[in-house]
Amino acid sequence: MKLNLMSCDAPRPDRRAIAKCIAEISSNSNESLSNELTDILLEGDAVDIEVENKNSGSALRALRKLSVNYEIIE
Repeated sequence: MKLNLMSCDAPRPDRRAIAKCIAEISSNSNESLSNELTDILLEGDAVDIEVENKNSGSALRALRKLSVNYEIIE
């Protein structure tokens, strides 16, 4: 499944927690790339990530908990 991470509504976003979440749920991301994607997201640009279908439910819950707005592409 592909997700488009659009923004983060948290008043004080936890950059480290978001990067860790992206690294854990993304099927094609490592720690360095997830840190870069987090920076892009928090600057206000959308980020596309690929999530394995078996982890999709927990991935979406983790993103909602971090106040990350997303849309499902596929």
